[in-house]
Amino acid sequence: MCGPVSAQIKMASSMSGMFSGQQPSGAHPVGGPGGPGQPGFPGTATRAPGNVTLVDELEASFEACFASLVSQDYVNGTDQEEIRTGVDQCIQKFLDVARQTECFFLQKRLQLSVQKPEQVVKEDVSELRNELQRKELLVQKHLSKLHHWQQVLEDVSVQHRKPSDLPPPGPLAFLEQASASLPPAPLKPN
Repeated sequence: MCGPVSAQIKMASSMSGMFSGQQPSGAHPVGGPGGPGQPGFPGTATRAPGNVTLVDELEASFEACFASLVSQDYVNGTDQEEIRTGVDQCIQKFLDVARQTECFFLQKRLQLSVQKPEQVVKEDVSELRNELQRKELLVQKHLSKLHHWQQVLEDVSVQHRKPSDLPPPGPLAFLEQASASLPPAPLKPN
């Protein structure tokens, strides 16, 4: 009898070409900046059917993860522990291949930084310019908000000052206001 893991592998292998724009399994290119035939690096030269790249492994492990989640055994839930173990193994394999792929590209980045340091400096300068632009836009946004709230604060403070300029209401308020509008009294000559 075929176990869930072997069924998942069969299903994963039958899924090649499932995603649109995907090349058939024998047509993945190999080669790269170091020349054609570098293992594990996509490029322009076609490879032999038995030569598997890191990208192929990553794709296959992803498809195996996906297949393990949609397999009939997973849907029916016959043996939960076996299914969980199979899914965990698929995910662990995918993570391992992803780490290998990341390591590969980090090695290529290191080689590039040794062989062409000016390229790395150009990329750093470009990243710094982009970061500066983002921060400048953020500063402008905050300045506009600051000006808005300063205006609101000024409007509120002007509204609070106007009532305080008026004399306090009281019994003599009317007389004080009336006397302020009268001309000054003439002085008596001595």
